[in-house]
Amino acid sequence: MTFIRVVILLVAVFLTGLSVWKLEGFRAGLEISHARVGDTPVTVYSSPEAPPAPAVVIAHGFAGSRQLMEAFALTLAHAGYVAVSFDFEGHGRNPTPMSGDVTAIEGTTQLLMSETERITDFALELEQVDGRVALLGHSMASDIVVRQTIADPRIAATVAISLFSQAVSEDAPRRLIAVNGEWEAMLREEARRVVQLVDADATEGVTVSVGDVTRRAVFAPSVEHVGVLYAPASLQESKDWLDLAFDRQSNGLLATTGGWIALLLVSLLALSWPLMTLVPHGAAPEKIARRDYLTALSAATLLTPLVLVPVELNILPVLVADYLGLHLLVFGMIVLAVLRWRGMALPIDGWAIALLLCTFGIAVFGLALDRYIASFMPHAARLPIIAALSLGAVTCMIADAALTEAGQAPLWRRVATKLGFLLSLGIAVALDFEGLFFLLIILPVIVLYFLIFGSIGGWAGRRSGSVFGVGLGLGIILAWSLGVTFPLFDAG
Repeated sequence: MTFIRVVILLVAVFLTGLSVWKLEGFRAGLEISHARVGDTPVTVYSSPEAPPAPAVVIAHGFAGSRQLMEAFALTLAHAGYVAVSFDFEGHGRNPTPMSGDVTAIEGTTQLLMSETERITDFALELEQVDGRVALLGHSMASDIVVRQTIADPRIAATVAISLFSQAVSEDAPRRLIAVNGEWEAMLREEARRVVQLVDADATEGVTVSVGDVTRRAVFAPSVEHVGVLYAPASLQESKDWLDLAFDRQSNGLLATTGGWIALLLVSLLALSWPLMTLVPHGAAPEKIARRDYLTALSAATLLTPLVLVPVELNILPVLVADYLGLHLLVFGMIVLAVLRWRGMALPIDGWAIALLLCTFGIAVFGLALDRYIASFMPHAARLPIIAALSLGAVTCMIADAALTEAGQAPLWRRVATKLGFLLSLGIAVALDFEGLFFLLIILPVIVLYFLIFGSIGGWAGRRSGSVFGVGLGLGIILAWSLGVTFPLFDAG
């Protein structure tokens, strides 16, 4: 290991430890317990020294989990509230699939409202709760908590993060704040509309009241749909709104975990670079002529969505995962078929490299993700889904490794290969927008995967030259990432 790699290793270890220490520090002094309400996993955050206080039921958005909302839970618990966070059906570690008609209020929405009501019942029965309760929800859950507030007179206040809901009227919900990121232009407009139902002249940052109806719309600077969950302004405004609703004055730190989470991810990524020196040097992979490269990538990009237009699958109990798994498989097969036709051989080697990548990606990086960001460790019902997705993901990632010569190709090829796959998905969505819309929601997971694990795989490939080993390892990680992220869904 060279001197510079040793320095980066030491710095990465230090920053990883610092990030974990700071993140764990936000939990210090709190009592955090876990329970189940039926099949729904619940986490309760409270201060053991606080007197009985209102409960705040916290609901995540589509493809989210309790971990994604933890900054709010920790902030409110430090402020003396009892924060009750849970995984919706089909999400996180909840084994019960979402069901019902996703296009009808009487379908999936009503079932999620019923689940929220069950968690509210549970929260009000906690001995540290004083009989009062509020709801806080993000994105998809903003509509759920708004509708549940209107339906349940026990709810004293509502915090809607990234609000969109057609249920808001002039007089319901009575106490509602809409918090958006500065870069959520359409949702900010919706928040202004909701406030202007009460006062036509209302603007962001001003609390308006008419009779017993109180509304407020605010934005957190320089953040988008996910960043809003970690912004200090979001945490402060939410806490202040609940204090106003419950006539309380609370102190306590804001759990500004976002920066430390970002540092942890960067540190783990940096840590992987010197660790890849454990990969033995191997022979350079077979070079691919530019014409052959462009032919294989173009054919896969254009033909994959066209070939799959008439195909309808309903095998996996996961929204659009059937299609994505098949898209990965066909894309990879077309690339490999073209390269084989052009005379490329594919040695079946690099098993140890695949094992190293999987170990770091799942056991190290994955555990950090699961602890601080989003659910990454699957329950038993997700294991067959991961296995099924692996067939397509491994094929596609081996094709990716072949096109990029195991990470040794010029940068433009490595970037173009990823863009080609993303473009093929975009064409597929355009051809069947209604059926494949949910692919757009999962797109950030794929992009994040390319940025993080694509870099790690590239470092391993540049040392080993093993197309198969790098592709196998990255494919398993991709299947795992998608298998734990897609919500389980059973339309029946």
